[in-house]
Amino acid sequence: MQPSDLIFVSRSLLELRRKGKPRQADLNRALSTAYFAMFHALCRNCADCLVGKNKLSRSELAWIQAYRAVEHGFARNQCRNRTTMEKFPEEIRDFASNFVDLQEKRHLADYDPSYRFTRHEVLTWIEGAETTIKKLQTSQIEDRKAFAVWTAM
Repeated sequence: MQPSDLIFVSRSLLELRRKGKPRQADLNRALSTAYFAMFHALCRNCADCLVGKNKLSRSELAWIQAYRAVEHGFARNQCRNRTTMEKFPEEIRDFASNFVDLQEKRHLADYDPSYRFTRHEVLTWIEGAETTIKKLQTSQIEDRKAFAVWTAM
């Protein structure tokens, strides 16, 4: 699952009804999908850093196992740990902070039928997810490896 594909889907959900206000269901799905873009970026970071990016020189089973090792609640708690997170560079801290915040919004979108989002609010979260995913992906490999270990184990 490519995070960029999920960001594209999130944006597409906001464009389904160009005239008038978007349906709340579309806003909720767009926000939830933006969170999953971040989650899959985290999973991919773990698998690539811990097992390897190159498909020809890595064990595919090990890569999948590392990818699936990330657990939503554990990763959130690790990203909330200010003492350790302050040791990471800004790009990683931004990703971690946005991951925690967007996970909370996703819970509202998926589980609180009374909560209402606006198109502008959801678009802001999508843009934030896209930006912080790119920051994570372009940060130093040593930092991404440390973050992978921190969030998966």
